[in-house]
Amino acid sequence: MASSAETSDGENELELIVRDASGSDDGSLAATDEIAPLLTPPEKPKINIFTVSYPRKAPRDQVRKPLEAETSPVAHFISWVWSGSRYSGLMCMAISSTIYFVMEVFSEVLSAQPIPLLEAAFARCMIILVLSFVWLRKSGQPIAGLANVKNLLISRALMGYLSLISFIYCIQRLPLSQAIVLSFTTPIMASIVARVILNEKYKIADVGGLACSFFGVLFIFRQMLTTQGLDKNGGKNTSVKGSSHTYAILAGIFSSITGGISYCLTRAGAKASDQPLLTVFSFGILASPASGICLFALEEFVFPDVYSFSVMLVLGVLAFFAEVFLARGLQLEKTGKVANVIYMEAALSQLWGIGSSRIALSFGRIFGCLLIFVSVCCTMYIGPDKEME
Repeated sequence: MASSAETSDGENELELIVRDASGSDDGSLAATDEIAPLLTPPEKPKINIFTVSYPRKAPRDQVRKPLEAETSPVAHFISWVWSGSRYSGLMCMAISSTIYFVMEVFSEVLSAQPIPLLEAAFARCMIILVLSFVWLRKSGQPIAGLANVKNLLISRALMGYLSLISFIYCIQRLPLSQAIVLSFTTPIMASIVARVILNEKYKIADVGGLACSFFGVLFIFRQMLTTQGLDKNGGKNTSVKGSSHTYAILAGIFSSITGGISYCLTRAGAKASDQPLLTVFSFGILASPASGICLFALEEFVFPDVYSFSVMLVLGVLAFFAEVFLARGLQLEKTGKVANVIYMEAALSQLWGIGSSRIALSFGRIFGCLLIFVSVCCTMYIGPDKEME
């Protein structure tokens, strides 16, 4: 397309020429090609499923938000308890005591084939050993532990096993209430040993809390302690007296002392290795073969049926988690504070027995449970000391 117009008026001439772009000469094309890269705006790249570029590293905050939205409230609570916050030590011990209470309930509700105590202990120790080994391997932790804490771990395992085997001897030869009362002196022994070995300093509230909880245990079992020493006619029961009775009481006291030492060594080993599971694993390594030897040497092995084996498996898994939370609680908090929380198990057990009509309701039991709950609640309310060790 081209048009031209010419006007002539003497001196001035005007010529207008309009040309199509296709008709431009080679010179104009070359100039246009040189200027075009500078003037032409960049075109938007075409995007399809093959050309979309993804960032190599997604922001962690964007990844965590969907994961946090999908986790359950229970997982959030467990993560908060385990994270090492201000109240983590006390909460871990409370969870451990609750798990032990749940184990007691399962043992009564899920009635199964009678299993000797040594055999039940052997099964639980084996389950604890296997689960702690798998956990350590999955988390990439060294199985043997650090060189500077090996002696602590070995001592913890030895004291724990001695406490276990002496308690089994005690509970087989004493009335149940007496054996339980002796076992609940372990928190007191642990606090005394921690004061001597670990140089822990306690406040009046800590000592008062332990005393209040132990008096609560005495109120709970006071009636049973006075009646189990009598026979059906009201006379003294001589079947539990004598040298065997004295040895059983000494075994219960020895179990409390070694259990208290084991708590202190668990705290020291968990803090030194920064891994509470190593203390549980070390206990399983020693207790599993030792309890197996005692089982086959002192008692007759009873082959459990499928149902009894399932119950033993469930109780073993629960015992593992109870031991893990106990070790974590001792790692994070002073022994004297977390030891008071252990008495929750006695109060919960009594309330369960009263609610299920297995235990008669009495003023002593209710008052004892009230003392324990008030003491534990005061310990939780006061919380840990401001200056953490």
